[in-house]
Amino acid sequence: MTRRLSINEAAVLYDLPRKAMKHTQYESEHTKFIKQLKEKTPGMEERQQAGRSLLWDKAPLSLDEQRRIDESRLRQQAYPYQTKV
Repeated sequence: MTRRLSINEAAVLYDLPRKAMKHTQYESEHTKFIKQLKEKTPGMEERQQAGRSLLWDKAPLSLDEQRRIDESRLRQQAYPYQTKV
């Protein structure tokens, strides 16, 4: 014996294939532009990764370096425009 689906369950099952089919062929203008740019300029991704590594991929600091940096940091006033008392 099969169980009857509720109205909500049936609506979900009915809409799933339609929603999936609707968006599979869609490609935004931005995505098209990026794909064309990558095709026109070979090696762009490698240069992008090299630039990223210059700014973000840093070697980890040793504990001594971290301690030295923390000790050399100057304490900032809570409100910088207040005159020092």
